[in-house]
Order: sequence, then structure tokens, then C-alpha cells
Amino acid sequence: MRRYALRLLSPAAALGLWQALTSLNVDLWLRFSQFPTVIDVARAFAARLSGPDYWTDLTDSLTRILTGFLLAAVLGVATGVLVARSRLAEDLLGPVLEVIRPVPAIALVPVAILLFPSNEQGIVFITCTAAFFPVLVSTRHAVRALTPVWEEAVLTMGGGRWRILGSVVLPGALPGVFGGLSVGIGVSWICVISAEMISGQYGVGYRTWQDYTVVDYPGVFVGMATIGVLGWLTSTAVELLGRRLTRWLPRTAYEPAARTPRPARPAGAGRPAPAAPAARPDGARSQEARDEHLV
Repeated sequence: MRRYALRLLSPAAALGLWQALTSLNVDLWLRFSQFPTVIDVARAFAARLSGPDYWTDLTDSLTRILTGFLLAAVLGVATGVLVARSRLAEDLLGPVLEVIRPVPAIALVPVAILLFPSNEQGIVFITCTAAFFPVLVSTRHAVRALTPVWEEAVLTMGGGRWRILGSVVLPGALPGVFGGLSVGIGVSWICVISAEMISGQYGVGYRTWQDYTVVDYPGVFVGMATIGVLGWLTSTAVELLGRRLTRWLPRTAYEPAARTPRPARPAGAGRPAPAAPAARPDGARSQEARDEHLV
């Protein structure tokens, strides 16, 4: 319960600070007087929810990103496994992929405009390219990190290539694959919004840019909040799917160690024990006995 309270407290504190800085027109170095208040953004958001354009933009953006991301997931995993398992594929595809990989996906907008007959297909292409390389690199490293003992065990039991692929390679690489998918979904949102701003006709990115051109700053913040919530929901969905498919992995959660109580000391444990009498020679003991006899 405490964790959920902290998670709610963090955004509430951020919104409260935003409202205070904008309502008081604070202009120390950052010009918060130019920002809309939280109340203004909430009113604009409520007005957008009541209109049809918001839901149309939401549907178009989700369709584009899900299509591009699913294509990137399939192509990225397949190419990553192929490059990691085949030296010939690595020699043929590796140089081309490494040259294209540093190019930002948003820089491919002119290529998409020239290559595809419609803007819709071009935006899906850019989204797919953005997520493809994180998935490819994570899958390649995950497959190469697998221990050879597992593959040798399957070969010993008479399994072939497809059995190794289905029983060893893909299950063993799943944690790395979902790491790449988590990164890829975030990069996909960045690129799909940017592509919609440049060449889109509908979508959250397109609407946000239109609000900026007409100086509707509350509308701009509505678009930014929508993008953030959609990105968080899709990233959470990928993470939950990854946990579901890799539930056989050992899970570790941080829990502060409980302080073990000290055992109670017995009464008088703090006082030093009386010293044992020192041993005396036999002659001294005989003299004492004679003295007692005389008395």
C-alpha cells in the first residue's frame, strides 16, 4: 500500500508544483508565465474528449504504431536469430545493417515519401524501422550469450536444428528479446509522433502540431499528456507480456532485511565472574593443616 501511495504522490506533487508556478507567473529564469495552468489543460482535455476528432486521432496513432511495432518485432527477432546463428547471414547482412542502424528513423521521412504511394504506409515504415534495430541488436546478443551446453544436450538426445531453435534458442533468448521490445516501443512512439507532425493527416502528433501552429498551448499539452499515457500503457503491456512468457525465470524482489533481535542476556551476564583461587603449592597446604590441628 505504501508503494502505491508513493506512486500517486509523485505525479500529484508534480502537478501541484506546475499549478503553483504557472498561477503565480513565476519568471526567475524559466518563464512559467507563458505556460498554461493545470486547470486550463484539464478544461481543454475535457473539451477534446467530448469531440470526435480526439478519438479518431487516437485510433489512427494506435493503428500505425501497433502495425509498425508488430512488423518490427517479427522481422527483428527473425533477423537477429539468423545473424547470430549463421556466419553467412552475418557476413551478408551485417555490414548493411550496421551502416543503416545509426541513421535516425525520422531522417527516413523523405525516403518514405518517395518510396511509398501513401503517407499512411510511409508512417508505418518509419515506425517499423525505429523499433526494428533495438529488437535486432537485443536478440542477436541474447542468442550469442546462450550456453552451448543446452544445445549439446538436445543434440545428444537426437534433436535437430528446429528442435534446438524451438527448445533452446528462442526460450533462452526471450529475456533479451523483451528488453529490445521495451526499448523499441518507446522509440516507435517518438518516431510515429514525429512522422505525423511532418507528413500525417490525422493522429495525435498531427493534432498536437496543429494546436501549436494556431497557438493553442493547452491543446499542445493535451497532446503531450496523451502521448505520455499511451506510451506508458503500451510499454507496460510489453513488460507484462514478457513476464508472462518468461515466468519460468527466477524472480528477485528487493525487500529490506529484517533486523534480527538480540538474544536476552541472563541476569548478571554483565558482571565479571569471580576469579578462581590461585593454586598453591603442597607445602603451603600442609602448613595450614598443622596450624588447624594445633588450634
